[in-house]
Amino acid sequence: MAIFAQRMGGASWSAGLVGSRCRSRFAEVMATPGDAGGAGAGPGSGPPPPGDLRSVLITSVLNLERLEVDLFRGQHHWVPATQHLFGGQIVGQALVAAAHAVSRDEQVHSLHCYFVRTGDPKVPVLYEVERTRTGKSFSVRSVKAIQHGKPIFTCQASFQLSQGSPVQHQFTMPTVPPPEELLTQEELIQKFLQNPNVAEGYRKRLTKIQAQDVPIDIKPVNPPDIFSSESQEPKQLFWVRARGYIGETDMKVHCCVAAYISDYAFLGTALLPHRQYRVKFMVSLDHSMWFHAPFRADHWMLYECESPWAGKSLVCFWETLMGKASPACPGGSGLWSDSLSLQVGAGAWCRDGCGAGMGSWLSPVHRKVSSGWNRHQPRASSS
Repeated sequence: MAIFAQRMGGASWSAGLVGSRCRSRFAEVMATPGDAGGAGAGPGSGPPPPGDLRSVLITSVLNLERLEVDLFRGQHHWVPATQHLFGGQIVGQALVAAAHAVSRDEQVHSLHCYFVRTGDPKVPVLYEVERTRTGKSFSVRSVKAIQHGKPIFTCQASFQLSQGSPVQHQFTMPTVPPPEELLTQEELIQKFLQNPNVAEGYRKRLTKIQAQDVPIDIKPVNPPDIFSSESQEPKQLFWVRARGYIGETDMKVHCCVAAYISDYAFLGTALLPHRQYRVKFMVSLDHSMWFHAPFRADHWMLYECESPWAGKSLVCFWETLMGKASPACPGGSGLWSDSLSLQVGAGAWCRDGCGAGMGSWLSPVHRKVSSGWNRHQPRASSS
């Protein structure tokens, strides 16, 4: 139950957004070729569904305003309790900006990111795209997210024209109960609230979490006992999908949504072996993703999260997501995986075999619950 544990741990990059229902230009711009190559096709064939059925992730969260050919502005920030920007939204919006600068036939296959400064949720974020390389088969786009005249985030995205290959293989999807047989995050929280032994302060935090309008559906496969202080293996699985309708034909849209989800739920997994500590906050430092095949981010995806190492106030994660194949993915099987920098990798599996992946380094600030002493001070923000 990573997202639940993440929030209870007070992670600074916890996710969620009280999404307005405003209609964005995201899908429209993605459907229109721009100067020197626009972005991909629209988010679905035929007319879009009614506004209340469209995913808030494409109508608001990932909405960008084009200021110049390769300059965009993003707003609609969700502000967590730590008063920082949510890292997943920055990653997702940066990928949206990069996708505007390639041809409609090119699809992202890898993304490498660094969070370099704390974001200010009170002002918009500017996304400056550099067309680093445009080749016959591969193109590279560099994106810089700027606030107050300084970069807060940088990334490079590599795009590829679709190519066939006789060499293909992938891991087997884990055997787990289907999402239809599992409780949602909201239902689990309600179940916890019915426990008469829940402390009043804890009950208030659970109620606050339950009231948030989160644009992602989550069903934990193996939710941990949140009332236990015993150490557990740093590994969790849960089903995730974007709420609302996104569409079938434009993989760029689904990849941008997956980028948003990728920074959403892994923090709590790293805390499972260290439940005697109460984490004050955790911040994303770097984050990488690999997209291996088409998938649907608005269909159920099995999210496998594992933390193989923690030390020196850093935590690393491997994540894998498998999901149902997109109609654009003949044969019904694919994978997107995600990894940390250096030797660490992460990813995500989609149901029936399609997906992407992600990972991050984090700097936890924690204190031991039994004694209340602070082991580390928060990492100073760059100025």
